[in-house]
Amino acid sequence: MRHYHGTPLGGTRDSVARFIATGNRHFLVPFGREEDLPIVAEASTGFCLDNGAFSAWKTGKTIADWASYHAWVEAWCRNPRFDFAFIPDVIDGTEEENDRLVEEFRCSAVGRFGVPVWHLNESLQRLEKLAEEWSVVALGSSGQYSKPRSEIWNRRMSDAMSVLCDEHGMPRAKLHGLRMLDPAIVARYPFHSADSTNVAQNSQLLARFGMYKPPTQAQRREVIASRIEATRSPSVWTPVTETQTLFELEAE
Repeated sequence: MRHYHGTPLGGTRDSVARFIATGNRHFLVPFGREEDLPIVAEASTGFCLDNGAFSAWKTGKTIADWASYHAWVEAWCRNPRFDFAFIPDVIDGTEEENDRLVEEFRCSAVGRFGVPVWHLNESLQRLEKLAEEWSVVALGSSGQYSKPRSEIWNRRMSDAMSVLCDEHGMPRAKLHGLRMLDPAIVARYPFHSADSTNVAQNSQLLARFGMYKPPTQAQRREVIASRIEATRSPSVWTPVTETQTLFELEAE
């Protein structure tokens, strides 16, 4: 499984470069915040490009023109470490809006490098269609399912797995979990990859380390990343049984 650490990472440039170049690490670079991209493209194991829709949604902005994002992907897609780019999406948009963006990207010069996003508040019919047409599909928490590991989120993910996986629990397409690198989530679902900004955000927060605090941000990055990377996803989806309730899953 690939664990994509979100950038920009913050801290001194030399410590960021060492973190990126250490081990077998993958990174996510968001559109509009590319300051770490040169070293990621040079020294990481692999990277993906994010369209920036989540950041725009959080700030209440709307991205109307995606031409510059398409051009950005085109500029970097030939790098040997480039893995894929998320197709533009509208997080609270309609399925018709998002289908149109998928089709626009499919027909562009970089269409073969795209990964479409299915939002948990969208229909299972749309999810099934995306899984039939694309080799990789990303799952994003949104709407009433915006809080990962909540009871309603767990139930919706179970619904999604029932569509995505065959009778043996094997995914019909490779799955990417957006903001789903929580070890408790990774250990539950058959992800090909997932991402989070845990390292970037929490390496600056001393309070999360309790009594034994790594003294430098570089050390804290390593501690958080090593914990995340130690967890692997299962090969198949195992449905929740009557004896293993969703409430028990939340406590894992």
